[in-house]
Amino acid sequence: MIRSLDIGSTGMLAQQLNVDTISNNIANMTTTGFKRQRAAFRDLLYQNIDRPGSTSSDSGTTLPTGLQVGLGVQAGSVYRIHSQGTLQTTENTLDLAIRGEGFFQVSMPNGDTAYTRDGTFQLNENGEIVTLQGYVVDPGITVPADATSIDINAEGEVLVSLPNQTATSNVGQLQLANFINPAGLNGIGDNLYLETDASGSATTGTAGTDEFGTLLQGALEQSNVNVVEEMTELIAAQRAYEMNSNIISTSDELLQTVSQLR
Repeated sequence: MIRSLDIGSTGMLAQQLNVDTISNNIANMTTTGFKRQRAAFRDLLYQNIDRPGSTSSDSGTTLPTGLQVGLGVQAGSVYRIHSQGTLQTTENTLDLAIRGEGFFQVSMPNGDTAYTRDGTFQLNENGEIVTLQGYVVDPGITVPADATSIDINAEGEVLVSLPNQTATSNVGQLQLANFINPAGLNGIGDNLYLETDASGSATTGTAGTDEFGTLLQGALEQSNVNVVEEMTELIAAQRAYEMNSNIISTSDELLQTVSQLR
């Protein structure tokens, strides 16, 4: 059996995963807070026909390089790149963007805590600050029904103006979370992530302190997808897929030549 048939097939599978990853990036180029992904690959085991360094004669000479044949490629991982996205002004009071490190914390219906960079928030029927899915943003801040304005400063303090009051009232403070390895978070859709053993435990704190970024009211963080870069990667993946397909076609032609020998 010609090894190149299997090698070419592993190359096609690898590039298909690469295209899938790039496609998801492009599809989410306008998704708020989206972090682009990259596929990483690794070579498969090598078949050692003559191991490097093995003895090549009775006098003790050794093979300087030996004879190894690679068996193809496989996917190593698909990881997220948590670089800062562009901040876009929306002038919507409850839109929040994080400038720097950190995630908003969200209480899920099953009791878990999820994390997001999407600051598209609204008020529910109880006056609580929630995500677009209706999940409460920790630590569960309630805005009074008669509030005439809402101001959220860079540290996450939620200040509201009430009728017949000159000074604003502090109704709570948003807390941010961060991870030693944010690339290890588990994406569950809806712009939400869950903590894993790979990400490490969440460290929470106030915006603008320690390793946490600051908040910007009336703005949203856009996707960090670079369309030009993604299209370049897509073309390269397409060419690599075609070349691996050519490997299989060539190997098939070699087998046909052998089968026709008499």
